[in-house]
Amino acid sequence: MLTAKEIRESFKEFFASKQHQIVPSAPMVVKGDPTLMFTNAGMNQFKDIILGNVPIKYSRVADSQKCLRVSGKHNDLEEVGHDTYHHTMFEMLGNWSFGDYFKKEAIGWAWEYLVDVLKLDPKRLYATVFEGSPAEGLSRDDEAAGYWEQFLPKDHIINGNKHDNFWEMGDTGPCGPCSEIHIDLRSDEERAVSSGAEMVNKDHPQVIEIWNLVFMQFNRKADGSLEPLPAKVIDTGMGFERLCMSLQGKTSNYDTDVFQPIIQVIAEKTGTKYGDNRQQDVAMRVIADHIRTIAFSITDGQLPSNAKAGYVIRRILRRAVRYGYTFLGRREAFMYSLLPVLIETMGDAYPELVAQKTLIEKVIKEEEESFLRTLETGIRLLDKKIEETKAAGKTVISGVDAFTLYDTYGFPLDLTELILRENGMEVNIDEFNAEMQKQKERARNAAAIETGDWVVLKEGESKFVGYDLFECEAEILRYRKIKQKNKELFQIVLDQTPFYAEMGGQVGDTGWLIADDEKLDVVDTKRENNLPVHFVTRLPKDVTVTFTAKINEKKRIQCECNHSATHLLHEALREVLGTHVEQKGSYVSPEALRFDFSHFQKVTDEEIRQVEKLVSEKIRANYPLEEHRNMPIAQAQALGAMALFGEKYGEEVRVVKYGSSIELCGGTHIPATGMIGSLRVIAESSIAAGVRRIEAVTAEGAENYTFMLQDSMRELRALFNNVPNLAQTIRKSIEENAELKKQVSDYVKEKVAMLKKELIAKAVERHGVKVIVFRGEANVDAIKDLAFQIKGESNSDEKVFFVAGIKDGAKCALMVMLSEPLVAEGLNAGKLVKDAAKLIQGGGGGQAHFATAGGKNSDGLAQAVEQILEAADLK
Repeated sequence: MLTAKEIRESFKEFFASKQHQIVPSAPMVVKGDPTLMFTNAGMNQFKDIILGNVPIKYSRVADSQKCLRVSGKHNDLEEVGHDTYHHTMFEMLGNWSFGDYFKKEAIGWAWEYLVDVLKLDPKRLYATVFEGSPAEGLSRDDEAAGYWEQFLPKDHIINGNKHDNFWEMGDTGPCGPCSEIHIDLRSDEERAVSSGAEMVNKDHPQVIEIWNLVFMQFNRKADGSLEPLPAKVIDTGMGFERLCMSLQGKTSNYDTDVFQPIIQVIAEKTGTKYGDNRQQDVAMRVIADHIRTIAFSITDGQLPSNAKAGYVIRRILRRAVRYGYTFLGRREAFMYSLLPVLIETMGDAYPELVAQKTLIEKVIKEEEESFLRTLETGIRLLDKKIEETKAAGKTVISGVDAFTLYDTYGFPLDLTELILRENGMEVNIDEFNAEMQKQKERARNAAAIETGDWVVLKEGESKFVGYDLFECEAEILRYRKIKQKNKELFQIVLDQTPFYAEMGGQVGDTGWLIADDEKLDVVDTKRENNLPVHFVTRLPKDVTVTFTAKINEKKRIQCECNHSATHLLHEALREVLGTHVEQKGSYVSPEALRFDFSHFQKVTDEEIRQVEKLVSEKIRANYPLEEHRNMPIAQAQALGAMALFGEKYGEEVRVVKYGSSIELCGGTHIPATGMIGSLRVIAESSIAAGVRRIEAVTAEGAENYTFMLQDSMRELRALFNNVPNLAQTIRKSIEENAELKKQVSDYVKEKVAMLKKELIAKAVERHGVKVIVFRGEANVDAIKDLAFQIKGESNSDEKVFFVAGIKDGAKCALMVMLSEPLVAEGLNAGKLVKDAAKLIQGGGGGQAHFATAGGKNSDGLAQAVEQILEAADLK
C-alpha cells in the first residue's frame, strides 16, 4: 500500500516524465490580490499567466498545492468533520498547459496515471462531460467525450450540467467546460445492485470526484458574453486526500495516514478512542482537519484576528476549540500540542512547518486560552438569559440576544442551541438569521465594486520604470470604469509607468497624468493580477495621446525613507533581540512605518533604545543602495538575503542591500541611508501570540515627533514652575492626588452608609413590598452602589423595590432595583424605567432586576418617580 508521501512524489515524478516543470506550492495565504484571501485552487498562482498579464516561462507545469476552502460547492465550514471527505485545508495535485497540449493529452495522461501507474480499477471510474447550454449557444463537449470513449464504456461517461461541468474563474475572465473523474469505492455487492453512474455528483460518500480537468477556451466578458481565448489552457486539480483514501482501501479520508496519526494523538490526549462514539469522532475529525489549516496559515503569515483573512482563521480555530470543549471535555488548551505529530506527517513536504514550530505553538495556545475564557463568559451570559426567560414564563430566547452572544462575544450558535435544548428551550432562529443577514448586507454594501469590461486600446505588457525614474512618457493600453460605494472611478493601465503599485506593505504612488491641455489626478495605484492599475477620477479627453506620467515625488521619497528604514530596523531587531526575529508583516506610507515581527515578550524600553541607536549608526554611515535585479534566487540566498515565510518568490528576485542589511524586496528605496535622517519608535505592542509590532517615524516625521515631545516637555516644566527634577515632582503629585482620591472615596462611602441607613429607616411597606425611595442630588454611581448594597443585605425571599430620581450636576437619572421575588412575579425594572424616561427627556433601560435612564430635564424627576411607583402598583 502506498503511503501519502509516496503518492505525492509519484504524481510529481509522473508529470516530470511528461516534460512538466515541477514547481513548489504557493503560500496558502494570498497577498496582493483583492479578489482572494486564500489559495483555494492550484490555478491561483498561475492566474497572471492565464490572464496573459505575465509571459509564459514554462508551457507545462505540475505541483502539489496547499489550499483552503470554507465556502462554495461542497465546502460549508459547518459540515467539515461530519462527513468523510470534505476539508478546510487540503492538497491539490495539478498539471497545467499554457498554450501547449489540450484535451487529448490531459485526458490520456490522467487515465495513464490513475490506471497504469496507480493501478486503480478502471471499472470503478466514471467521467463527466459538459452537456452544453443552449442559452449560451454552447454544444455538448463531444471532443472530450470522444477521447474518454477510448478508455471508458459509454455508460461510464455522464453528461453534466453547467453548474458541475463548466468552470469559471469569476464573474468575468477565463472559463470553459470541464471533465470530472469520479471513483466508485463501494463494495462489489453494492455495485452489483446499483450503478455508480446514478450516484455521480449526488453527494454519495463513496462515489466521489477525485480529479477535475478544466479546458479553458473562453473568456467571459462583463456583459456575460463569451469570446474564444487566444491561447487555450489546461488546468487540472486532484484531491490528494481523496486519492489517498482510494488507494489505501479506506472509506474515509480521515482513516488514511494523512489524518490517522493526528487523530490517534487527539484520542490519547483526551482519553477517548476513535470509533467508539459518533459525536467524539466528529470532534476528533474537526480538530485533525482544522489544526492543519491553522498551522499552515500561521506559517504563511496569516495570524488569527478579527478582520478579513485573520477572522476566517480565528473562526476555524474557535470551531475546533468548541468541539474539543463540548464533546471531548477539554477545558484547557491542547491543540497547540498537536504540532509535533503534524510536523512528523507533513514536515518533509513542507519544511516551513519545522522552521516556524515555536511561533505556531505560541499563537495557537494563546488563541485557545483566550477563546476558552470567552466560552466561560458566554455560558454565564446565556445562563442569565435562560433565568430571565424562565422567570417570564417563556421557552424561546430572542434571536437578537443569541446573535449578540455570537457577534460580540464569539459564542457559537450551535452551542447556544445545545445548552438551550438541555433546558427545554430554543432560540428564535428566524430572528437570528435576520440579524446575520443584516450584517452580511452591511459588509457586502461596504465592499461592493461594480466593474466594467476593459477597453483595450493596444496589446502589450506594462513595464515598471519607477526604480529609476519619477516620470516618463506613457500611453494607455487599456481602461475601464468601476463603481465603489456609489463613487465612479476609472482604472488605467499604461505601457510603462513610474507609479509603484501597492505591494509588499508599501502603499501605491499618487501623482498625475499630464497631456498638453489637461492634468489628471492619479489618486492611487494598485496591483491587480500583476498589472499596475492607476485610479483616476475621470478619463482624459483623448485616451490615445501620449502622457507624461509623473508621481508625487515628495510622497514617494517619504515612503522610500520609511521602507528603507524597515530593512535597517529588521536587522537591528535581530541583533538586539536574537535571530528568531522574522518579519511577519509591514505597512509603509509617507507618514509612518509599521513593522510586525516574531518575538515572544514585550520589547523593553532599553532594548528599543538599543535598536534606535543601531539604526542611527547605519543612517549616519550613509550606506549606498546596492541593488541587484533579476538575480537567481539561489545566488541571492548565497549572498545572505533574507526570504520571508509566506511570500512567493520567482526564480529571479530583486536584492536590496544597505551595508550588512540584505533582503529580497520589490519595493522602492532611497539612494543612501543618510536620507532617512533619523528613526524614532513611537509605539511597541503585541498583535498576536508571539508577534510584536513597532510603529516608527523617520525623516521629517521623526523631526516633527521630536518637536512635539519638546513642546510637551516645555509645557510640563512650565506647569510645575520649571523644577529641576520634573519626573520626581510629577510622581509626587500623582501620589498626593491618589491619597486625596482615597480620602474622597472614604468620605463618599461614609455618606452612602449614612444615606442607606436613613432610606431604610424611611422605607414604607405597600402590598407586602418594602418600598425605598431616593430623591435628591447625588453621584449616580454612588446611588447604584447603594442600591446593590440594599439588595445584597435583603433576605432572598424579601420583596424590595428601590427607586431613585437623581440630580447629578447638569444631568439627571432614574434608577430602579428589584429583588428576585418581584422579578419572579413579572415586574420588570427595564420597562418601568424606559416608560418613565421621557418625563426627564431621556432614554434608557436595562434588565428585569436593575435599570437606569439618563436625561436632561431634572424638573421631571419627581413626576417620573411617581409614575414608576404607580406603574408598579406601589403608590
